[in-house]
Amino acid sequence: MYYCDTHGHLDLHQFDADRAAVIERAAAAGVRIIIVPAIDLGSCRRVLALADQHPNVYAAVGVHPNDCADFDDGTVGALRRLAQHPKVVAIGEIGLDYYWRKVPPGRQKQVLTAQLALAAELGLPAILHSRNAAPEDRACTTDLLSEIAQLGPMIRKQRPTGAIIGVWHAFSGDLTEAWRAYDLGLALGLGGPVTFQNARRLRALAPSLRRDRLLLETDAPYLAPHPHRGQRNEPAYVPLIAQALAGLYHMPVEEITVQTSTTALSCFGITREGANLGEVR
Repeated sequence: MYYCDTHGHLDLHQFDADRAAVIERAAAAGVRIIIVPAIDLGSCRRVLALADQHPNVYAAVGVHPNDCADFDDGTVGALRRLAQHPKVVAIGEIGLDYYWRKVPPGRQKQVLTAQLALAAELGLPAILHSRNAAPEDRACTTDLLSEIAQLGPMIRKQRPTGAIIGVWHAFSGDLTEAWRAYDLGLALGLGGPVTFQNARRLRALAPSLRRDRLLLETDAPYLAPHPHRGQRNEPAYVPLIAQALAGLYHMPVEEITVQTSTTALSCFGITREGANLGEVR
């Protein structure tokens, strides 16, 4: 049995002092695959260097919505070249963020469209970010799903039949939005917040989510699970997320772990042989 952290920003400065030790701790905790998404072109190069150095680390290349003000055709070309690296398994982290207001929404949507088109061209899944300005404001979520509805079929054509076309990272929507995401071919990523006792809405929703479209993630260094809340997050904490979900689903943690790991391999096109995982037990 092994875990997959499908979203951890190990290239960020918070890990500069002990990055190798963090990756070793993850392996000791049974986290055999870590996917590191980029947030800009500099980050893309850092995550590819990490993937080169560590067999269990894979990369996603893309530009985050809060960092997309200078995105242009040259950026698309650079991402296309970077995505040729054999350990790039997704385009991401891309999406929409109406919370920080660093880039106008219209510009964010233009950049998201360009990167989804690149994912379709390359046959790669997308790692999607969505953050609304306020809990009652669903404009960002609506816009994100609209973009996927338009460009998702292009990605689907380049992926194996029935394959997941992307993951909605740090899902915080409702059940209607979850099922809309499933219909569009997305998986949902859950992390530390599902372990928070005061995250009542998310914890009540989780058991209604499809287990075959569920992925585990840390979003390290952010959103550390209980009992590490408020501290730096790291991939070794993925088992805490699996344990919380197992409790909410009233099922053995082994079943959650195997299901989410199998879904991760399928979503990101990682073979057990290529990752030296052997058979899932």
